[in-house]
Amino acid sequence: MNKNVLRSMSYGVYVVTTAGEGNQNGCTANSAMQITSDPATVAVSINHNNYTNELISKNGVFAVSILGENSDPSIIGNFGFKSGKDSDKFEGISCETVAGVPVISDSVGYVVCKVIGKMETSSHTVFLGEIVEGDVLKKDTPMTYAYYHNVIKGKSPKNAPTYIEENASEEKKPSSAFKCDICGYIYEGEEVPADYRCPVCGMDASHFVKVQ
Repeated sequence: MNKNVLRSMSYGVYVVTTAGEGNQNGCTANSAMQITSDPATVAVSINHNNYTNELISKNGVFAVSILGENSDPSIIGNFGFKSGKDSDKFEGISCETVAGVPVISDSVGYVVCKVIGKMETSSHTVFLGEIVEGDVLKKDTPMTYAYYHNVIKGKSPKNAPTYIEENASEEKKPSSAFKCDICGYIYEGEEVPADYRCPVCGMDASHFVKVQ
């Protein structure tokens, strides 16, 4: 099967968060969709290996923050390329708490949901949530995965539902470029400045490897 056909399907870029007694966490997701309008329900797909999956099951609530084209790309890096088991993903990120769950302030808007069902696949849990709160935070164009991939030049985390391992022979590489070994962001230039930090995951210049 040619998995590249899946890239023709439409995806957004979201941060799914949860919180409960003594815990909070979140992860970047690109598989979220509205299921019904009355009662308003949505579904999100979260990898079994993500700590967020464990906490949503435990807490029974989650929020979906909808990132926009002008949202800070480092939000994607914080929630997509770090583990909440050994780092605070919310550090340096502006949030507000709604119905007990943190939502991202620098987003188009959010919905907060209570879990009303779930479905297990071999690698992901699809959580079905009934919306209990929601609001629009700012006027911006919701970010699509295509925009993230083609304009921001970011890659999908390996736990993302849309992750497809890149075939090196198919990737278009500039004549001189460096790739972030954490998130896959490509820096084009003769060399990476010593004080440079990846705009997606925030890693320093030492994490950039020359593309051969």
